Amino acid sequence: MRPGRLLAWIVLVAFLVVTIVPFYWMIRTAITPAADIYADSAGVVPKHPTMINFWRVLGLVDERAARDAGGSGAKINFLRYTLNSVVYSGIIAVVQTFCCAMAGYAFARLRFPGRDLLFGALVAALMVPPIFTLLPNFALVRGLDLIDTFAGMVAPSLLMTPFAVFFLRQFFLSVPREVEEAAVIDGAGRWGVFWRVILPMSRGPLITIALTTAVWAWKDFLWPLLVGRGEDNRVLTVALGVFLQQSPNTQPDWTGLMAASTLSVLPVLLLLIFLGKRLVQSLNFTGIK
Repeated sequence: MRPGRLLAWIVLVAFLVVTIVPFYWMIRTAITPAADIYADSAGVVPKHPTMINFWRVLGLVDERAARDAGGSGAKINFLRYTLNSVVYSGIIAVVQTFCCAMAGYAFARLRFPGRDLLFGALVAALMVPPIFTLLPNFALVRGLDLIDTFAGMVAPSLLMTPFAVFFLRQFFLSVPREVEEAAVIDGAGRWGVFWRVILPMSRGPLITIALTTAVWAWKDFLWPLLVGRGEDNRVLTVALGVFLQQSPNTQPDWTGLMAASTLSVLPVLLLLIFLGKRLVQSLNFTGIK
């Protein structure tokens, strides 16, 4: 093996280890009894592995059994908050992907006054950190009386993001115009071309945008914390933070928190496993003429 290739493999393995170790330690803590979390903190594998932490997070044991297992007694309605996260991330992913597809197609194919200037402003928005828009968005949502509502939670991210528009525009530019012209000859209008021709051909890039958007929304914390204050609209990331703060003991319930965190990763992990191949393939579409 050539030295350059060997070095590349070493760097790749190092990055892989750095990525996997936190997940492994999270799972290790989740299956460790609360009584052993400090006494057995140096071991790679826990001496007395148990699944009780998962059962009490899911509400399958009563409070007394949870306390006997070393839990704090704090409760988390895991299934309800997971459903809230699924709805929150699902609405944002579906609506934002469709709106970005329409905007990307308009920038790629339609001609209208100020198109290039508007696209330049959109690309420039990529350099604006999201934290800068947090306060204006909060003031707008509060002014519309949408605090503690799902509408207020999804509103700032519902329509489009600059990256998704740019990403899809690059793919639409690579679609041969002859395909659209053939559809027009067959009697399709501009909307018919977009809906019946462009969208089916863009399945890979659309899945990529929907997947990355769903993952981003799933792990979002600060905005749902500010707007979704009540339990009815609380998403899983916020619920985990509340669970940590509600521990009545002198120390946090780390085993329960890690068990809940492990369960919260599973939906996104399954999504990446089933759609990861599409994600990798569609990355080759952008920027190709």
